[in-house]
Amino acid sequence: MPKTTSAKKALRQNIKRRAQNIERAKNLKKVMNSYLKLIDAKKFDEAAKQLPAVYKVLDKSAKVNLIKKNKASRLKSRLTQRLKSTKASS
Repeated sequence: MPKTTSAKKALRQNIKRRAQNIERAKNLKKVMNSYLKLIDAKKFDEAAKQLPAVYKVLDKSAKVNLIKKNKASRLKSRLTQRLKSTKASS
Protein backbone atom coordinates (compact mmCIF):
# COMPACT_ATOMS: atom_id res chain seq x y z
CA MET A 1 0.00 0.00 0.00
CA PRO A 2 1.16 3.54 -0.68
CA LYS A 3 2.63 5.48 2.20
CA THR A 4 2.92 9.08 1.02
CA THR A 5 -0.04 11.35 0.42
CA SER A 6 0.81 11.81 -3.24
CA ALA A 7 1.10 8.04 -3.76
CA LYS A 8 -2.30 7.54 -2.12
CA LYS A 9 -3.82 10.13 -4.44
CA ALA A 10 -2.14 8.51 -7.46
CA LEU A 11 -3.66 5.16 -6.47
CA ARG A 12 -7.13 6.71 -6.19
CA GLN A 13 -6.73 8.29 -9.63
CA ASN A 14 -5.50 5.02 -11.11
CA ILE A 15 -8.50 3.09 -9.76
CA LYS A 16 -10.95 5.69 -11.06
CA ARG A 17 -9.34 5.90 -14.51
CA ARG A 18 -9.17 2.12 -14.84
CA ALA A 19 -12.89 1.86 -14.12
CA GLN A 20 -13.62 4.54 -16.73
CA ASN A 21 -11.45 2.81 -19.32
CA ILE A 22 -13.11 -0.55 -18.71
CA GLU A 23 -16.56 1.04 -19.06
CA ARG A 24 -15.57 2.83 -22.28
CA ALA A 25 -14.12 -0.37 -23.74
CA LYS A 26 -17.32 -2.29 -22.92
CA ASN A 27 -19.41 0.44 -24.52
CA LEU A 28 -17.25 0.42 -27.67
CA LYS A 29 -17.51 -3.35 -27.97
CA LYS A 30 -21.27 -3.29 -27.37
CA VAL A 31 -21.90 -0.65 -30.06
CA MET A 32 -19.69 -2.36 -32.62
CA ASN A 33 -21.21 -5.80 -31.97
CA SER A 34 -24.76 -4.48 -32.29
CA TYR A 35 -23.80 -2.82 -35.59
CA LEU A 36 -22.24 -6.04 -36.91
CA LYS A 37 -25.28 -8.06 -35.85
CA LEU A 38 -27.51 -5.71 -37.84
CA ILE A 39 -25.35 -6.27 -40.93
CA ASP A 40 -25.38 -10.05 -40.42
CA ALA A 41 -29.18 -9.94 -40.07
CA LYS A 42 -29.31 -7.99 -43.37
CA LYS A 43 -30.97 -4.97 -41.73
CA PHE A 44 -28.98 -2.51 -43.80
CA ASP A 45 -31.20 0.53 -43.22
CA GLU A 46 -30.94 0.19 -39.44
CA ALA A 47 -27.20 -0.43 -39.69
CA ALA A 48 -26.78 2.72 -41.81
CA LYS A 49 -28.68 4.71 -39.17
CA GLN A 50 -26.47 3.30 -36.40
CA LEU A 51 -23.21 4.03 -38.24
CA PRO A 52 -22.91 7.65 -36.95
CA ALA A 53 -23.25 6.36 -33.38
CA VAL A 54 -20.45 3.88 -34.04
CA TYR A 55 -18.30 6.68 -35.48
CA LYS A 56 -18.99 8.82 -32.42
CA VAL A 57 -17.92 6.11 -29.99
CA LEU A 58 -14.78 5.34 -32.02
CA ASP A 59 -13.81 9.02 -32.21
CA LYS A 60 -14.32 9.52 -28.49
CA SER A 61 -12.32 6.38 -27.73
CA ALA A 62 -9.46 7.71 -29.84
CA LYS A 63 -9.72 11.15 -28.22
CA VAL A 64 -9.19 9.72 -24.72
CA ASN A 65 -6.46 7.34 -25.96
CA LEU A 66 -8.46 4.19 -25.32
CA ILE A 67 -7.51 3.22 -28.88
CA LYS A 68 -5.11 4.93 -31.24
CA LYS A 69 -6.31 7.47 -33.80
CA ASN A 70 -5.32 5.36 -36.80
CA LYS A 71 -7.04 2.29 -35.37
CA ALA A 72 -10.26 4.29 -35.07
CA SER A 73 -9.89 5.43 -38.67
CA ARG A 74 -9.17 1.91 -39.84
CA LEU A 75 -12.17 0.49 -38.01
CA LYS A 76 -14.48 3.18 -39.37
CA SER A 77 -13.28 2.43 -42.88
CA ARG A 78 -13.68 -1.33 -42.50
CA LEU A 79 -17.13 -1.07 -40.92
CA THR A 80 -18.36 1.22 -43.68
CA GLN A 81 -16.86 -1.03 -46.35
CA ARG A 82 -18.49 -4.07 -44.77
CA LEU A 83 -21.89 -2.39 -44.93
CA LYS A 84 -21.42 -1.40 -48.58
CA SER A 85 -20.05 -4.76 -49.71
CA THR A 86 -22.73 -6.85 -47.99
CA LYS A 87 -25.46 -4.51 -49.20
CA ALA A 88 -24.17 -4.80 -52.79
CA SER A 89 -23.85 -8.59 -52.67
CA SER A 90 -27.43 -9.02 -51.40
